Amino acid sequence: MKKLILLLLLIIGFTNCKNNTAKEKNTSEEKEVVVNKKPTSLLKTGCYSYNADNNAINLEITDVENGIKGNLTYALDAKDSNSGTLNGTLEGDKLFGEYTFMSEGVESKREVAFLIKDNQLIEGYGELNENGTAFVDKNKISYSSTMPLTKTDCDR
Repeated sequence: MKKLILLLLLIIGFTNCKNNTAKEKNTSEEKEVVVNKKPTSLLKTGCYSYNADNNAINLEITDVENGIKGNLTYALDAKDSNSGTLNGTLEGDKLFGEYTFMSEGVESKREVAFLIKDNQLIEGYGELNENGTAFVDKNKISYSSTMPLTKTDCDR
C-alpha cells in the first residue's frame, strides 16, 4: 500500500511538473508585438497660401521628414516682393525657420515663425535683434496675423 501511495504521489508530481513546463513554454513563446509608429506631424507637405487685399503669401512645404524645407514667397501691397527658401524645425505646434530670399537683387536671411492651428499657418511677429534677422525671445512672439495661410492645392 505504501508503494502504491508513493507511486501515485510521484505520478501526480511528474504531472504537475509537466503542466508547469508546458505553461512556461507557452508564455515564453508569446511574443510582444511592438509597432513602430511615426509621430504624425502637424505639418504636411503641400501648399499654404493667403491671397486677399492685394497681398499674397505662398509657402510650399517640400519636406517634413528631414527638417522642414520649402519655398516661401511674399507679395505684399506697396512693398517689394521677395521669394526664397525656408529651412526650419517644428517645436510643438510652432514652425521656426530661416528664410533665405532675394529682394531687389540682394540675398537676405531672416528668422520666421508660424503657429500651426486648424490647418492654417499663422505668422508670428516679435522683437528682432539689431540686425533684424532673428527674434530676440521666441517666447514673446505674437501669433495674431490677419493673413493666415490656409492649406491649398499647389498650382503647378
